[in-house]
Amino acid sequence: MSIRTFKIFRGTNKNGTMVEYQSEVDKGMVVLDVIHRIQTESANDMAVRWNCKAGKCGSCSVEINGKPKLACMTRMNEYNSDEIISIRPMKTFPIIKDLVTDVSWNYEQNKRITPFTPNKERKNRKGDYVMMQEDVDRIQEFRKCIECFLCQNVCHVLRDQDRKDKFIGPRFMIRLAGLDMHPLDIKDRIPKIKEDFGSGMCNITRCCTDVCPEHIQITDNGIIPLKERVVDRFYDPVLWLWRKLFRKKLA
Repeated sequence: MSIRTFKIFRGTNKNGTMVEYQSEVDKGMVVLDVIHRIQTESANDMAVRWNCKAGKCGSCSVEINGKPKLACMTRMNEYNSDEIISIRPMKTFPIIKDLVTDVSWNYEQNKRITPFTPNKERKNRKGDYVMMQEDVDRIQEFRKCIECFLCQNVCHVLRDQDRKDKFIGPRFMIRLAGLDMHPLDIKDRIPKIKEDFGSGMCNITRCCTDVCPEHIQITDNGIIPLKERVVDRFYDPVLWLWRKLFRKKLA
């Protein structure tokens, strides 16, 4: 057991400051344990969002010493014993109170995406859909997302440029990738991916991939293939010539 120093953001968007706390840290504790101890002993009114404490609900996303992390999966022994631990809410989203941010914008983006629409003619004699295992594995990676929104938080287009009106963000780019790569899905989302969801705004820094707690290869397996599909559709010179000569509109 040791006494450690923590600086935690307290307040709202309009009026907030870093407040220093001293707390005992036991062996094996994670940052969320410390927050709960400070809540109990020193700051009963501190707001923090959490649920499962197992790294599967994505609720406890914060910035610890400047790095977006899940508080329940960040062990205290990752830091030196004399190091001051600063805990802030996610910068990209409006602060409700203390460490709790308003992430409702993300759910509004989710509603904009056309849901999975299977081709009913692809059913076998038993009435079941059949897929190759490699196709299952490809889209299953994207379904591991726990919606912690750490990737959204670290995305420079959303965080620094605040272009939420133009870019849907990496979390929903991989949802779109999972749908567009699904062999049974029949909806064409490529035009919207280009025009409405802002695929061209991502410049492949891979910062979203770096912070993903589920280790989803967001950039390489999701965003880059989507960008390639957009390029094939709208910028391929052969298709451009085809449209020019035969006035065939590829929507």
